[in-house]
Amino acid sequence: MAMRRTAVNPVSWSVEMGFNQGELVSGHTRTLYCSGQTAMSEDGKPEHAGDMAAQVALSLDNLVAVLVEAKMSLANLVRLNVYTTDVDLLFAHYGVLASRLAAAGAAPATTMLGVTRLAIPGQLVELEGTAVE
Repeated sequence: MAMRRTAVNPVSWSVEMGFNQGELVSGHTRTLYCSGQTAMSEDGKPEHAGDMAAQVALSLDNLVAVLVEAKMSLANLVRLNVYTTDVDLLFAHYGVLASRLAAAGAAPATTMLGVTRLAIPGQLVELEGTAVE
């Protein structure tokens, strides 16, 4: 049986913002739970201090790298948790994330949380995802 995704949206405002209220998944054969990805270089060094847009882009690149390693893509993403130390600043740069998700045809169920700090000092955003196939 092929995987089937059904958007669950009792309201429409979230679709306009690029995410579904829920994603019903059936017939899937693999589930990938991704650890939070931040703006870290391949050798584990924090990148782009103070630059939210660049941190969002690199965090997403790092999430995509995990997906690709599992032979998946952003199109497989059904859940995205976004943690940030500055919600207002993230909203100002949310288009970086939303445009890449839209280009992949993904509108995962999403939660955004403002946190005091992330594990690595200087990191402004962390992306944690679940993908299915």
